Amino acid sequence: MSESYLEAVSTLAKLAGDFAMSHYGKDLAVDVKSDGSPVTIADRGAEVRARAWIEQHFPEDGILGEEFGDVRPEAKRRWILDPIDGTKSFVRTVPLWGTLVAVTEGENVLAGCAYFPVVAEIIAAGAGEGCFWNGVTCSVSSTATIADATVTITDDRFVDRPERTIAWRKLASKASIARTWGDCYGYLLVATGRADVMVDDIVAPWDAAALYPIVTEAGGSFTDWRGRATAFGGDIIATNAALAKPVRDILVPNS
Repeated sequence: MSESYLEAVSTLAKLAGDFAMSHYGKDLAVDVKSDGSPVTIADRGAEVRARAWIEQHFPEDGILGEEFGDVRPEAKRRWILDPIDGTKSFVRTVPLWGTLVAVTEGENVLAGCAYFPVVAEIIAAGAGEGCFWNGVTCSVSSTATIADATVTITDDRFVDRPERTIAWRKLASKASIARTWGDCYGYLLVATGRADVMVDDIVAPWDAAALYPIVTEAGGSFTDWRGRATAFGGDIIATNAALAKPVRDILVPNS
C-alpha cells in the first residue's frame, strides 16, 4: 500500500470532520431518512466537501457515501465515506461521534481513518502499515479473560434478533464492565486498548470499512458474526486477539 493512502484518508477525514464540527452544538434542522435515521446539513455538507476533494485528487476512483450514494461503482478503487458516524449523538451534543473515511480495492481495505473532532482524537491505519492514534503507534489490550474485560456495544436492543440480545446480555453479565460507548467510538477504544470488545448488530459499508484496518492493524480481531474477516458482512464482532474465541463462543455458540 502506498503511504499516500494512509495520509489521504487522514487528510480527508479531518477535512470533512472539521466541517461537521463547525455545526456541532448549533440549533440544526434534523431530517429523517427513509431508514428512520437522522441527517442534518452537517452530514450532507461534510460529505459534499469530501467528495469534491476526492474528485480533485483521485478523479478516476469510485465513491460510496452514506448521504449521496455510489459514483463510478465499476472503478477499481473506491472511497467509502461516513461524514458523521453517530448523528444521533451529534444532534444531542454528545461528543462520541466521528468521521470515517476508507479507501478500498474490492473488499480489501487499503487504509482507514476515524476522526473525533470534539475529543481531539484521530486514528488511522493502512494494510501492513500499523495503526496510529494521534500520530503514535497503538495496539489493542492484552486482557485475557472476559471477567476482566470491558465490552461495548452501540445498542443492545436487537429488535429482529432476540437470540443476539440474549447472547450479548450473557457476555455483558460475565464482563467486568459493559457500556454503550457505541458507534465508531467503541472501535477506537478497542484499537487503543481502553476497551476489549465492541459489537454491532447491523452496519453498512460506510460504518465498517474504515474501522477494519484500524482494529486489525492494532492487533485485534474484526469479523462479522459468521466469523469472516471482513468489513462487508453487515455486522461486527471486534475484540483484542486474546478474547476473539471466548467472545465468539458466547455470542455465536456452536459457530
